[in-house]
Amino acid sequence: MKISKIILYDEPTVPQIQLKKLAEFISDTFQVKTEIKDNFFQNSDADLYKKIASCRIFDLKKPFRTHTPTTDEIQIESQNKDMSNKEEMTLYDGFEFQKTASEFIPRDKQKEESLHIIFTNKLTCTFDENDYRYHARALISSNPTIISTTGIIEAPAKPKQYYLDLMTDFTKEKINDIKEKYKGEFLEYNDSRLSEIVEGYLLQGIMYYETGDVFCEDKECRLYNAHWQKDLLHSQLENKKLCKRHQEKLNELTNQE
Repeated sequence: MKISKIILYDEPTVPQIQLKKLAEFISDTFQVKTEIKDNFFQNSDADLYKKIASCRIFDLKKPFRTHTPTTDEIQIESQNKDMSNKEEMTLYDGFEFQKTASEFIPRDKQKEESLHIIFTNKLTCTFDENDYRYHARALISSNPTIISTTGIIEAPAKPKQYYLDLMTDFTKEKINDIKEKYKGEFLEYNDSRLSEIVEGYLLQGIMYYETGDVFCEDKECRLYNAHWQKDLLHSQLENKKLCKRHQEKLNELTNQE
């Protein structure tokens, strides 16, 4: 492997990711040293908060334009609020977000040998030229790799019937009833299954960085880019394996037979 160390940055508002367990998973899978650090955005330089605020998206149907943040927006970025109770999500351009985070990683001789993986509760999105609109993303792959815990929950779609049921009544009571009806069929905030799901996104991010392969087309592979919650739960919880091709690539990377 071209990386000798993987550094995980915590997201304290989402304890369900179980960072120590994930570090053990990485070490066992890739035989590479894993280090855990505090939240990347905690007690950071004021310039970071300003630049992160400038990554905000205000028009879902237009490509990114740099936003000049207000004082209030910069202050909000420094607070790292729990997103699970927020009714209106703030959206961030994923590539701009990743580029900004990269600027604030110390430039030392170890950087090129270390892969930094930043967990965040901020909802990262990318603009799709095919339908000319932004879409929520759970993973922005590069160095640093960004894993959005909010994106894991919001990006893959829930069952079609769930949305059809919602169309009949948007009251809070009805929404809660519908969520209860489909409980277990999709991830929710504070979901105990999140840590195992995150393992798959870690695999995707690390394998992409090492090989350049973009996801997998096989739904039976943990590198599959699931667009539906049912496929995400299947590939990461029910099947929980790599396809033959990607297992062989992993074996090559880690010098396993």
